[in-house]
Amino acid sequence: MCDGYHQCDAPAQQRFCLAEKVHMPVSQTLRPALIDKDHPTADQIRDLSASLPTEPEIDRILTRKLKNRTRGGFTWPSLEEISGGLLSLLTTELGARFGGVTELRWLSGGASKVQVYFELDWTDADGAPSHTPMVLRMDPAESIQETSRRREFELLTAFSGIVPAPAAYWLDDTAEHLPYPAMVTGFVTGVTKPTTGAAGVSGLKASLTPELRNSLGQQFVEILSTIHNHDVDDPRLRSFERAGDAHDVIVHHINSWDRIWQEDSDVPSPLVRLAFAWLRANIPTPDRLSVVHGDFRTGNYLFTEDDATISAILDWEGGHIGDRHEDLAYTLNRMFGSEGDDGEFLVSGLMPESEFLDRYTQVSGLSVDPETLRFWKIFNCLKTVIIAVATAYRITTNKKTHQDVLVAWIIGTEGVLLDELRTHLEEVN
Repeated sequence: MCDGYHQCDAPAQQRFCLAEKVHMPVSQTLRPALIDKDHPTADQIRDLSASLPTEPEIDRILTRKLKNRTRGGFTWPSLEEISGGLLSLLTTELGARFGGVTELRWLSGGASKVQVYFELDWTDADGAPSHTPMVLRMDPAESIQETSRRREFELLTAFSGIVPAPAAYWLDDTAEHLPYPAMVTGFVTGVTKPTTGAAGVSGLKASLTPELRNSLGQQFVEILSTIHNHDVDDPRLRSFERAGDAHDVIVHHINSWDRIWQEDSDVPSPLVRLAFAWLRANIPTPDRLSVVHGDFRTGNYLFTEDDATISAILDWEGGHIGDRHEDLAYTLNRMFGSEGDDGEFLVSGLMPESEFLDRYTQVSGLSVDPETLRFWKIFNCLKTVIIAVATAYRITTNKKTHQDVLVAWIIGTEGVLLDELRTHLEEVN
């Protein structure tokens, strides 16, 4: 048997010690857990930040999460409170151009953010009186993936007019006006799945008609290609500060998820530690850095049913600078696709994997490396394990989320996700 620093989690015939196969310092393979993860001290937070360095904006968000952890669970604000916060924000931003807010109502959907629809009467930037439908997108106390409203706002701004996406209007990143960090975007019409389709969580096991597949599939690939070819040094991406070369960018991205595991997990998992060690020992060097959407799949775009046109790419909250293969591997996840009429697996319910990758290469002009793709498949699998095993459990236990039922359901996928991660690691070793 392995000792406490060399634990194994593989069938007996394939069992191997972490330290024998992956030569990593103990400090990077098994770090001591926080004494009380629900009440971390300032020293413990500083230790995590120093030992697992990541991008400044991600460090800020994760540090803020831990500092706020002792402040109690999520409390639903009333629409009257939301209205007051919007009045404060919009008066500050618009001054005399602000006319009023009407038609406030909660929007359903999404596992991570609170969303409110409203209509704004205002004088727009061109001096014209306008009546504009908008969406307030606000954090709960903690999310299944803690992300930056500032980054999401900057991505929407940078891609305005380049790919279909909601317009970004105003940002309240420090919750100066609203109960939690928030931003205001334009409202876009469309659906995330056919209105006549089967019920279920949007985007999971996505099933589309052949007509929709043909039209949406080409747009899907074209939009992803455009995102990956965007200038990573776009000055509008001010909070995407990074240090070092492309290799360092990937290391910091791994560190951020290692830190999330340290912050949120209750039960030690040798399999998770092994996966982190394998990733660190096998980091590919990207041929170029790209904007990575982070959650690109059916269910995270709106389309209009009458003309089968994608009207908006949603959920930019996990966007970052990294390796385009991360997006490709994520999109290929079988959880987001379905079988076609002939039984062949369709990526995001749209097209076979070989066709998807071929189209992407042709449209983007970027290559797809199988070994790099395999690396990011393991990374994405590990990420979903962390969300289900650690974060989903902690935020539901501590009543930090507005979507407690849905997030609790995610915890139930733990066994399937861990088995998938084990299978991936067995294949590469």
